[in-house]
Parts: sequence; structure tokens; C-alpha cells
Amino acid sequence: MYYQFNVIRWLVVVFPSKKGAGSRHDLGVNSNTSSIQEPGGREVIALDVGGTRSRAALVRGGEIVWRADASTPAQAGPQAMTDAMAALIHPLAGQPACIGVAIAGQVVNGCVTAHNAGLLRSWTDFPLTRALSERTGRQVRVLNDARAAAWAEHLRGAGRGCSEFLFVTVSTGVGAGLVLDGRLHLAANGMDAELGEALAADGQTLEAIASGTAMGEQAVRLGHRDARALFDAADAGDAGAERVVRDGIRALALKLADLSVMLGIQRTAVGGGVGLRPGYVERLREELHRLPRLYQHEIIRAELGADAGLHGAAALAHGP
Repeated sequence: MYYQFNVIRWLVVVFPSKKGAGSRHDLGVNSNTSSIQEPGGREVIALDVGGTRSRAALVRGGEIVWRADASTPAQAGPQAMTDAMAALIHPLAGQPACIGVAIAGQVVNGCVTAHNAGLLRSWTDFPLTRALSERTGRQVRVLNDARAAAWAEHLRGAGRGCSEFLFVTVSTGVGAGLVLDGRLHLAANGMDAELGEALAADGQTLEAIASGTAMGEQAVRLGHRDARALFDAADAGDAGAERVVRDGIRALALKLADLSVMLGIQRTAVGGGVGLRPGYVERLREELHRLPRLYQHEIIRAELGADAGLHGAAALAHGP
């Protein structure tokens, strides 16, 4: 766990209801509408729970004034992870702040279901909003981590000024968040922009081909330590490593091409531990440029880095 003082300013989101717009989620986010307001002076707690690391921040008046992180006990089950989240923010016990949580998985009415057991084990309709609220005595709001990061990037990162924007994270898994007509898109069933679950070659999911976990497994089979070593070997000219890396990036490029013609995506920002690796976005652009012109659109690196989920979670916590 570490502590660091930092100054990060952002716009903050309020998610209003709208008659006839669809189901209203427990987290206060409508399925297709969002609006923005400047942050007030009150404090909020942001949690970004990933498959490997969990991060926390205290946000005061739009500034991160405290942060911490710890390993995620992803295989210990939802109750143990809820306890770990509470422990991570325990130093803030005296702060009267509500909590915004960005977490991997399908989120519906504050309940989380993980479709990838390698990320979160035994999460099926787990009522995280209620469980963490009871554990901490605070108001809690929950959103998928990629959606949270997408909204943060749209507000103050790589998606600024772009009305049709896609954020993709390639890390332990593959996730995405979608902004259409300048609004964060959230389906009533929580399955919007589940890019990692999209089918790719031979009926495999994109996550089974392009994620850091999948590449790490392939790396071990080829005698490399992990995904990072696999990419290093590919950069050094190892033919086997190059094939695995190219196949993963090509599979992602084809899905981005599909989305660009289906939804009119103008810009895709790529983040995550794998996606932000030097050379990854350049390789992705090359694969996309092999396709006909109508499939091509702007591909750039995400700007907010590892803090994107925290930015989005803080914006969520500021909601009504």
C-alpha cells in the first residue's frame, strides 16, 4: 500500500433519469443518458477493482488528495473481496464520503456477475452495492470498470470533443466502454460494449485470444516467462512470439473495424497494461490499415493511464 498526494482536476458527472429512456440502474445511471456538472467541495471515495490490483483514492473538490493500492484477492470470492475493499479504504474511516466503485464484470442494479472466472471467481449477481454499503456504512454506487474509464477519458482524456467514442482496455482481460452522441451508453442488462465476450476466430472469445492473460498462457507454452517477455521476444524478432502477438492484435483490430461501421465510431482510445505498452497501438493501427478504408478510424493511446477507473468512479460517486 502506498500514499501519494497529487492534484488532478476533472469534470464530474451527474446521471439523471429521463422518462421513457429505459431501466434506471441502482447506481443512478440511466441506460442512455448522462450530464455533466462541476464538482462541489464534498469528498468522495473512488475504488478501481481490477483482476490483479485494487486502487483507492480520496477526492476532495475535484482533487485526489490520498491514494492507496493492494493486490486483489480475485480468487477468494466476492465476500472476501468486499472485505478487502473495505480494508483498503479503512484509513478513510473518519471521512464522511460516499463511494464510487469501478469493477470488472457485468453490473446490473448494483449486482456484479463475472463472466471470466480468471478475473473474479464465484461472482454471480453478487449485491456489491449493498454488501459494501453494509460493510462501510456509506452510500455506494457501482459501475463496470471499462465503462467508468471510458466516461473519464471522454470527459478529460483521449475522448474529449468526440461524440462517438470507444475506449478499449487490454490488460488481464479485454473490456470496453462506449460513448454515443456524447453520452455514456449503458444497456439495461449490463452487457453493453462487452468486447472481451465477442466471438472471434474458431468460436473463441476475443478475451481468449487478445488479453494479457491469454498471451501470458501462450508465452509460457513458448518458453517465455509472461506476456511482457512475449512482447519483448516479438520485438526482438522471435517468430513464434511475433505470431501470438500479431494474432491477438489482429483479432482486436477486426472487432474495432466491425464497431466502426456499425456504430460510426470516430475515435478509439486504447488503455490497459498491455494496450499502453510501447508499440501496441502502432501495431493495432497497422492491422486496421490493412482493411478497406471504410473500416478505418482514429486509434490513439488513452491519456489517463492507470487513473482512468478512479476518475470514472469518482464521477460516479458524485452522482445524485
